[in-house]
Amino acid sequence: MTSPSFEKRATAPTRESKPADATGVLVLSDGSLFWGHGLGAEGSTVGEVCFNTSMTGYQEITTDPSYAGQIIAFTFPHIGNVGINMQDIETETPFVRGIVLREAITTPANWRAAGHLEDWLDRSNLIGLSGIDTRALTIRIRDLGAPNAIISHRRDGKFDIEALVKQAKAWPGLDGMDLARDVTCKQSYEWNEGIWKWFPEGHSAFTKGGQKLRFHIVAVDYGAKRNILRCLVNEGCRVTVVPATVTAEEILALKPDGVFLSNGPGDPAATGIYAVPVIKTLLEREMPIFGICLGHQILALALGGKTTKMQRGHRGANHPVKDLLTGKVEITSQNHGFIVLPESLPTTAEVTHVSLFDGTNEGLKLKNKPAFSVQYHPEASPGPHDSHYLFKRFIDMIEAHKASRRAA
Repeated sequence: MTSPSFEKRATAPTRESKPADATGVLVLSDGSLFWGHGLGAEGSTVGEVCFNTSMTGYQEITTDPSYAGQIIAFTFPHIGNVGINMQDIETETPFVRGIVLREAITTPANWRAAGHLEDWLDRSNLIGLSGIDTRALTIRIRDLGAPNAIISHRRDGKFDIEALVKQAKAWPGLDGMDLARDVTCKQSYEWNEGIWKWFPEGHSAFTKGGQKLRFHIVAVDYGAKRNILRCLVNEGCRVTVVPATVTAEEILALKPDGVFLSNGPGDPAATGIYAVPVIKTLLEREMPIFGICLGHQILALALGGKTTKMQRGHRGANHPVKDLLTGKVEITSQNHGFIVLPESLPTTAEVTHVSLFDGTNEGLKLKNKPAFSVQYHPEASPGPHDSHYLFKRFIDMIEAHKASRRAA
């Protein structure tokens, strides 16, 4: 008798009996249960379950604001083995709903470690589970899409499963949800920290070649990762970060040389209700624009394009993308659950990058305006570093735009 296929096994809800030592459980909205050992904070929280295939960078991933409203299942088993430090976080307050691990967190073994991951989870009020069959969970997400779920940790091991299932079913999901308002900064601020350099330098204020910073960039914070801001500084830019709800007039009053549209969580169409009119005005003013992830999607919406939710999303540091402008293939870091539909873009827009996994859109540029964007994360946080060239491409575009203005 042949064993059942992964697809057949993935379609039936899993209701295994509770192990005696279980102190945590992941409850999917279809009633499936994944028992484990609770980590970090006690309590319960609901979100969408996604998987991330990165082998490194769990700290950067867990603190990425783009994971707001989501529970991350790591496919790599060794999470927490290099500890935690405050230099590699992407935001001060993590917005992820919880994390799911295969193996228990081990004692940190890294010279930069300043603490244990589990202690940091507790301090950050984040729930974690270990001992979960992450392979079975990943297959389920692969076949059926990202489910809504509730993650629960109780040290006494007592759970009201029926109540948890009801909470998971009642959560509306990320479709139509504007989460940029939840993760954005509350007021504008200046950012002048460059990328991390080898000990003992670390992160420091950066001025390229000791010279005056070349350009002023206004970064719209839809959920910006710090390392993106560091990459802009490293290209010789003065960076002013502004809230997601900023107006076009407020941006223009800062007299920027270019505007950066950051990554972020949630449904781009929901955030676009207030973000799209701003970008349309900036495009009318011929303002150079560079967008990443949610910023890419919102730029597409401002052009009249459309976005749609993916079945399982792209999340990991091993996604191949082809740059159609150069013919090169780069390995990229990604985190998104929505995509731009390239057929919806106007003729003034050109597709510049495509995923070699599934052919989905990964970038665009305008033929008649100084604006471009990519779906993936070129800041390499976590790596790889293949896409750092995009920050230089942004600066080169600003220089070319200024030169054409002077010549006109």
